Parts: sequence; structure tokens; C-alpha cells
Amino acid sequence: MNEWVPRVLGLGAVGAPLLLLSAFGLSAFFTRKLGEKAMARWTAGCVSFGLLSVLGMLAMMLGTGQREVEVEVGDWVSLPAEGFHFRVKFLFDRLSVPFAALTFLLVGVTGAFANRYLHREPGYRRFFLYYAVFLLGMVVAALAGTIETLFIGWELVGLASALLVAFFHERPAPVVNAQRIWTVYRISDAAFLIAALTLHHISGAGDFAALTGSGPWPNSEGSFAPGQALGVGMLLLLAAMGKSALVPFSGWLPRAMEGPTPSSAVFYGALSVHLGAYLLLRAGPILDASPILCGMVVLAGAASAAFGVMAGRVQTDVKTALAYASLTQVGVIPAEIGLGFRYLPLIHIIGHACQRTLQLLRSPSLLYDYRALEDALGGPIPHAPGMIERRLSPEARRRIYRVGLDRARLDAALDRYVARPFVRAFRWCDRMERRWTDFLGGRRGRPHEHEPRRRRERSAAPAAPKAEETNP
Repeated sequence: MNEWVPRVLGLGAVGAPLLLLSAFGLSAFFTRKLGEKAMARWTAGCVSFGLLSVLGMLAMMLGTGQREVEVEVGDWVSLPAEGFHFRVKFLFDRLSVPFAALTFLLVGVTGAFANRYLHREPGYRRFFLYYAVFLLGMVVAALAGTIETLFIGWELVGLASALLVAFFHERPAPVVNAQRIWTVYRISDAAFLIAALTLHHISGAGDFAALTGSGPWPNSEGSFAPGQALGVGMLLLLAAMGKSALVPFSGWLPRAMEGPTPSSAVFYGALSVHLGAYLLLRAGPILDASPILCGMVVLAGAASAAFGVMAGRVQTDVKTALAYASLTQVGVIPAEIGLGFRYLPLIHIIGHACQRTLQLLRSPSLLYDYRALEDALGGPIPHAPGMIERRLSPEARRRIYRVGLDRARLDAALDRYVARPFVRAFRWCDRMERRWTDFLGGRRGRPHEHEPRRRRERSAAPAAPKAEETNP
């Protein structure tokens, strides 16, 4: 088969979201904006074209018997002396093709729902602009052939997530929750970036073929020493934990439900929340090189699943309950990866994403569905305790209920043991830096422009004169 066919199909899969983002972004600079019908048609057309490109690539791979196809856009940065090359490369294999097809399918369904759900909303155009950013990030991350390209998609998904959580910015709660989510994402991104730099230092390349070993997924075998695999794998695990809301970063997932229902469905029920598991699947050879790392992945997933069950049982609103139900399944998937499975977690991701998207899109009609079910049964729906619940003592059930109600105080623990020490340490570093620059610049005792206003006024205010002592 001609070489241009896979290149055209690959560029079509990535170019469709880029075209959608360009159209929505450029329309903001014109006086005549795109209307709702035009934006809906652009979304449906670009998503359909991208999905057809991915399915065409899948058909070509099945017809020719190819296990993987690489599409390289170019060598954008080349530093031969330092041995660094930044190549934009896209990889189509048994992992990326199903994930990309799932992305286009669910984004298309949710976009059609959002077109009616947000009809005549003031932020309709803004929503679909952020939506296009998310689609581009997910497709780039799913089809990335280098770790740098994956990091670009990873960042775009995080940016779109935070912006859509703060969609209703006229209220303070969405903005505060978006800031907290952005903070957790920064921790995840920092771990990912350090892992990428470390892998570059170890292997001298950013291609997944060089990083995770030769051979198509999932049969690739890495050449990492156990110590190297453990160090890099812990950083990748930290990145996946932050992006997928695994314990102890699970507190941001219910906060993300402040956004519109369509974004909650496609982000935190279907695609974005599974991006951490996708990263672990892509880094499978690194996990295989360290049994200790596999145990840590299993432990993180099992703890997150248990926490999701306990917290989800005590929730009183449907979106938060579905968020913790998603956390339960998202915790089981890394546990499967840590146990050595590869196809099972991928199938689990696809099934869970489809089911959770349907549930979240249907959540505004929950009361109607519940009453219709009661009418069909002829009375209230009976509640029967589960098998484990029946075996627990009343005291144990009360304690578990308290843990779920308090959400295990994970947010308070992160604030106390991570955020506050981090802020104190960097404030101390800032003070030391200012003192050192004052000493070098001869500005000792002068207030800085970036200091708080009260501190500058207090330092500039003259001292009060002492009262004269009077002899009796």
C-alpha cells in the first residue's frame, strides 16, 4: 500500500480537532460570531471526520496485518551535540487506536447533547471553545508517539478541565474548585515532566519505541534496571494519581462537578479521568521491570476503589455519587494494570467510559426516572443492605459511615502536610533571595514593590515618638 495513505489518515485524525479549535478560536476575533447551529455543525463535522480517519487507519492495519503505524510530522528541535531531538510523532497501535476512537465517539455524543443542553446560554461559544481544546488534547495524548507529544496533550486536557470547572465563574465556588483542581494538576504535571526528562537522560530519546522497548504494544520489553524503573515509575505513578484522582488526590473529583453536566460526563466520567490509566498502560514495560512498583500501583488502585465505595454510599446528590462511582472503577483499573493485565484494563476503560457518560448525561432526569420506576413497582423502591454491610457490626458501620461522610479528611490532610509546608518553605526561600539581592544591590532596608502593601506601609511608617519621662 502507498505510504501516503497512512500519513493522510493519521494527519486527518489529528488535524480534525486542530481545525475545530482554529475555527472556534479565529471566530472570536471577528465581529460576526459563529451561531449555535454553525458551531454544532462544525463540531459534528470535525468529530465525524476524525472518527472516520481513525477507523480507516484501523481497517488498513487489519488488512495489511500491521501491528503499529508511525506518522512523523517532523523533527522540530534538533540538538545533535546534546543528543536531543523533539519529534512530533503519532503512533497507531492496539492501545492508541481504540482510545482515540472512544474519544471521538464520546465527544461527538456529548457535543450533540450539549448543543441542546446549553441552548441560549450566555457561555455557549466559550463552552465549545474549551471543548475543542479538550478534544485536541485527548487526541494528541492518545496518539502520541513520543513522551513530549503526550505531555502536550496532557497539558491541554488539564487546561480545558480547569476552565470548564470554572465555567460558571459568576459564582465563587466553581472558581475556587477550579483553582484546587489546577493545583493538583500542577503536581501531576511536575511529576510527569521530571519523569520525561529522566527517561531522556536514561535512553537518550523521547520515542516510545526507545523508552519502553522494541516490539508492538503490549509485547514490548524495556531494558531498564529495576532501580531505574522504580524511580521513573514512581514519578509516572504520581502523575497518573493526580490526573485520575487516585488517593490521596481524590478530593478534587467531586469538586469538578461544578461544571456543566456535558463536561462532567466526558471529562470525569469518561475520558480525562482515565488518562492516568492510559499513561500506565503505555508505560507497561517500565512497570514490568519492577515488582515493587507493580505492588505500589495495585495498592494505590485498591485504596482508591475502597475509598470510592465508602464515600459514594453517603452522598446525597446524584453527580457526586456518580463521581465516586467513577473513582471506584478508576481505582480498579490501575490495580488490574499492576497485576500484569493489559487488554483487560483497556476493555474496562472502554466499557466504564460509555456507561458513565450515559449515566451523567441522564442525571438531570434522575427524579423523573426514579418516580417512573416507583410507579411501575406500585410503591417505594425497597432498600436491601449488601452482603458485606450485613456482616459488619453496627459500630463498624457507623465508623465507615463517618469516614465516607468526612471523605477521609483527604483535603485537610493535603492542606496540612503538603500545601502549607510547601508554601512556608518557598516563602522562606523568597525571603532569603530578597535578602541576598538586597545585600548585593545595596538596598538593605528598602521595601520591595512586590511585598504586601501593609508590610510596605508598616516598614515605611515613622516610629512613634517616645513619651518624655517626667520626674515626680
